[in-house]
Amino acid sequence: AVRPVTIAFLGDSVTHGCFELFSENPGEFGLVYDAEAVYHHQVKKILSLLYPSVPVNILNAGISGDSAPQGLKRLQRDVLSYRPDLTVICYGLNDAGKGLDHLDEYTGALKAIFASVREAGSDVIFLTPNKIADHVSPRIADPEVRKIAEAMCSEEAGKRMDIYIEAARRLCAEEKVAVCDCYALWCGMEKAGVDTVSLLSNDINHPVRELHRMFAYELVKLMLGRDAS
Repeated sequence: AVRPVTIAFLGDSVTHGCFELFSENPGEFGLVYDAEAVYHHQVKKILSLLYPSVPVNILNAGISGDSAPQGLKRLQRDVLSYRPDLTVICYGLNDAGKGLDHLDEYTGALKAIFASVREAGSDVIFLTPNKIADHVSPRIADPEVRKIAEAMCSEEAGKRMDIYIEAARRLCAEEKVAVCDCYALWCGMEKAGVDTVSLLSNDINHPVRELHRMFAYELVKLMLGRDAS
């Protein structure tokens, strides 16, 4: 009999499945959730197409607003208790928003997560996130959402993200953790003249549905490459 495979995904709102942002009342906001479009659901669809006889279980342990230290605190409860075969970690968006003073806290939490996941017998992949908007998009019509964008989106915020992701890459190299570097692809698109802010469903930090497919394709390519090595 074919043994089922369980893949866990630990992360923030992107992993959670959050897309558009809208204001309901002053100071209150709503999010559009789309479990069918989120990247790990796309991973399951691809793997089920390639290996139709293998049951693939996806564990979504993404929480909107989460950071790496918060993920570490709930790792045992939300991920390791389910004994996944593979755990994909994706953090950086909210961590970088805290400022450079919290960089060591970010890498320290990631290091502890990687160690705990491996101790539990699970393989691990670090998925670098998408870029955050480096300016406030003129497409944002909702004044309440615009206030959030003004607080979060700037060239400085983009540079902080670069520093955080480079630190995570260095850590992964030291810990021999496989990296699915989608952040590098976003940077490449930006250098090629693509308006990457238009690829964000909320014009701030949530990728559009089509770009979740890119995350999925890159993850499956890495998984298959590792299997073949």
